[in-house]
Amino acid sequence: MPSTLTALLADAAARAGDSPAIHYRGRTIGYQTLDERARRVARGLAELGIGPGDRVAVWLPNVPAWLELQFACARLGAIAVAVNTRFRGVEVEDIVGRSGARALVLWPGFKDSDFLGILGELDPGVRSGLEALILYDEGEDGPALPGAVRYRDLVDRPMLEADHAGPEVGCNIFTTSGTTKAPKFVLHVQRGITDHARAVAPSFGYDAPDAVMLMALPFCGAFSHSQVMANLAAARPMVLMTAFDGAEAAALIAAHRVTHMNGSDEMYRRIFEAAGGPNALSSLRHCGFAAFGGGTEELVAEGDRRGIPFVGLYGMSETQALYASQRPDAAPASRVRAGGFPVSPASAVRVRDPESGQLVPEGENGELELSGPSLMAGYYGDEAATAAAMTADGFVRTGDLGHLPGDGSFVFLTRMGDVLRLGGFLVNPEEISCHVAAHPSVAGCQVVGVDGPRGTVPAAFVIPAAGAAISADTLAAHCAAGMAKFKVPRWFFPIEAFPVTESPNGFKIQRAKLRRIAAERAASG
Repeated sequence: MPSTLTALLADAAARAGDSPAIHYRGRTIGYQTLDERARRVARGLAELGIGPGDRVAVWLPNVPAWLELQFACARLGAIAVAVNTRFRGVEVEDIVGRSGARALVLWPGFKDSDFLGILGELDPGVRSGLEALILYDEGEDGPALPGAVRYRDLVDRPMLEADHAGPEVGCNIFTTSGTTKAPKFVLHVQRGITDHARAVAPSFGYDAPDAVMLMALPFCGAFSHSQVMANLAAARPMVLMTAFDGAEAAALIAAHRVTHMNGSDEMYRRIFEAAGGPNALSSLRHCGFAAFGGGTEELVAEGDRRGIPFVGLYGMSETQALYASQRPDAAPASRVRAGGFPVSPASAVRVRDPESGQLVPEGENGELELSGPSLMAGYYGDEAATAAAMTADGFVRTGDLGHLPGDGSFVFLTRMGDVLRLGGFLVNPEEISCHVAAHPSVAGCQVVGVDGPRGTVPAAFVIPAAGAAISADTLAAHCAAGMAKFKVPRWFFPIEAFPVTESPNGFKIQRAKLRRIAAERAASG
């Protein structure tokens, strides 16, 4: 099939007719209607001067307009630049300025945030580069802005039949954090997005005749974007959330008989808390998760008690999300792991020793390197970063520690930056965290490294179990009985809750903050 986004949506509309594509705040939009609206928006953007290669910054939550703009840009050969609605002045200025966006789409009234005020604070040079400001609303009396265009006026234009989409035409830019001060711009082309979507849909069961997907993560992140594209490839309904809330998610799952979703471990815990009894969420039958908070054994066990198979995933902006998944019929010990089997038979995974530069055999840890049809075209506007990230034979260097079990899958352990070198060995801090958390006095644990004159030593932050007190001596003895001496944490710091931040891909523990706190407490004795 043609590997373009416009063909992906047109094919879904041809197969599904106007059966539901989107359920959103009491509205339902069919596939044919979605295709038609995207063509109308494409006409409106074209009349604003947007054409092949131009960048359109989309500063919106999960609303139907996000998807309409995605396919409208693809039809014009333009690139949708994802901007998180949580981003503020400096972040928005950087993304709009460095991407050279000619248009910016925003919802001034979303969550009572002063988006127009933020816009007014942008550097005048960046602001002047925006030739079009497009204001989205949902009927509220939003503020007027001289020269701005209403999104509803774009939808009222005649449909555009011309199609500038192409397999190798850039279509999406995602921002990704890294070791550099400014985020890198990950550029994907239409072939990579569509081919990956068509591989994910059957692999995850999104193409089942009764499948319904909950979109609880923001479209501005690769995690959610890969889900929505695969769902569209399957031509099945999806339910949109503009912002995640555990109680709302549980209610939507029940109301729409949601069968599939993906999210972070913390998101699922909030859904479980809101849903109540073991028979709630009974429609769910496939839940993929990214482990950002630890304690995945408990999450998988809770899912099994409810009859919901939870599976560990792997993905990144450079490879797209859902690059790999554990199998839902595997034992819990396998499903808790991040990584799994690549969804595309054309993908390949290998492991390289970060010090020697040599590939390592199965079972040995090293840096994961990945290839496949879902890989990025490169970092937009940064050839040096692209060259540093890619090998000569087309693999991306992930910066992730992992290994190959030998069965065709791979295991992700942690980011290379989180790896601890203890006693001369590379150690995954999660290994220590899990052992500490197995003690009955501990409800949760995160281990970080503290650098000292004799090297790095581990420090453990522990959340006490209900009614329990933390004893450093007891936990040290527990660790010493089950692990090598160099892995035993030097300190055990009680903490009520781990600091978290909400990213486009879910809630993540702020490990850098924990490292700073550990260093300060260690220095103070």
